[in-house]
Amino acid sequence: MGILKKYFNQTRKPEGFLGKMMVNGMNGGHAKLADWGMSFLKEVNPESAVDLGCGGGRNAGELMNKYPHSKVTAIDYSEVSVEKAREYNKDMISSGRCKVLQGDVSKLALDSDSFELATAFETVYFWGDLEKCFSEVRRVLKDGGTFLICNESDGKDETSLKFEKIIDGMKCYTPEQLTAVLKSVGFTSVQSGHHPSKPWITVTAKK
Repeated sequence: MGILKKYFNQTRKPEGFLGKMMVNGMNGGHAKLADWGMSFLKEVNPESAVDLGCGGGRNAGELMNKYPHSKVTAIDYSEVSVEKAREYNKDMISSGRCKVLQGDVSKLALDSDSFELATAFETVYFWGDLEKCFSEVRRVLKDGGTFLICNESDGKDETSLKFEKIIDGMKCYTPEQLTAVLKSVGFTSVQSGHHPSKPWITVTAKK
C-alpha cells in the first residue's frame, strides 16, 4: 500500500503518526460541512447530545456552543481521535459539560433513552452494519429524540466514489438508502436535505 493510500485510509480509524496528521486536519477540513449540517437542527434544543464518530472533537464543541445548557458525549473508536477530542474540549470536560469516550457505534456502552440528540458527521461511510448501528443510535435516544446524519457525499459524486476504491471499508450512501435503513429500524419523520451546489447531504430522523 502506497503512502498516499495509507494516509487516506486513516479517515476510517486514525492510528499512529499518519492518523494524528489526519485527525489534525479533520476539525478545520469538515467545519463548513458540519456547520451547514447543524443548520438543519431548527427545532431541537437538547439537554443531552451524543456525537458519534467525533473525530477531532470540533463538532462536539460546536454543539455545546449551539446549545449552551447541554451536555455532550463524544464517541470515537480511534484512540488517536479520542485523545485529540479530549484535548480540543478540555475546558468543557473540566466543567462537566463534555465526556469523550472510546467506543463502537454498533455496541454503544451507553444507557438506553439517554439523549435528545445524536449526530454523525462524515462517519456513517464506515459503519459496517448500518441496520445494527442505527438500531443502537435509536436505543440510546429518548422518545422524540433526533438523529442527524451529515455527509460530504450524496452517494453519487465522482470524487467520493473514487475514494470508495481507495479507502478500505468505505461506502457512500444516497439519501434514499439512508432513509430506507432508518425507517427499517423504527425511525420516523425522516427528512433529507441537499446542498444547492455541492454533493453535501443531511438526513434527520425522529425516534
